Amino acid sequence: MPAWLPIAALLAGVMVAVVVALTPSREDFQWFLRLRRPRWLTFERLIPLIWLLIYACFYASALLLWQTTRQGWLVAAYLPLLVLVQSYTWLICRTRNLRTGTTAGFAGWVWGVALAIIVLSHSLPAALLLLPYLLWSPVGTFVTWRMERLNR
Repeated sequence: MPAWLPIAALLAGVMVAVVVALTPSREDFQWFLRLRRPRWLTFERLIPLIWLLIYACFYASALLLWQTTRQGWLVAAYLPLLVLVQSYTWLICRTRNLRTGTTAGFAGWVWGVALAIIVLSHSLPAALLLLPYLLWSPVGTFVTWRMERLNR
């Protein structure tokens, strides 16, 4: 068995557990879907695919970092990022308050920047895999901020 396989399985398991634990209920998510959105938000149907790509990049980045450093504490630094990212919609739906999502989105981006800087000193490819998130997160936060104004 390759040495990276157990950590790959562990990373995948943790990611799935966080996503399952922080997925809003169907009823809460229906409330979220009924909110008004900016007219220019024409790409909303692509957002789940964008997030799937970003999560795949998180996974690959963490795995590359592990293969490079073998330092569990560095890989564990991805967990708060994942929790912040996944809690965005969950918090909005549970609190029925878009500002909580905006705050979580911004906090996730700040954590992502700090993580990318730390990861960069160990693995350029792992750091580059965080770029899709760092580029997309401000877009999502901006959309949520605009939605706040439409759904007072």
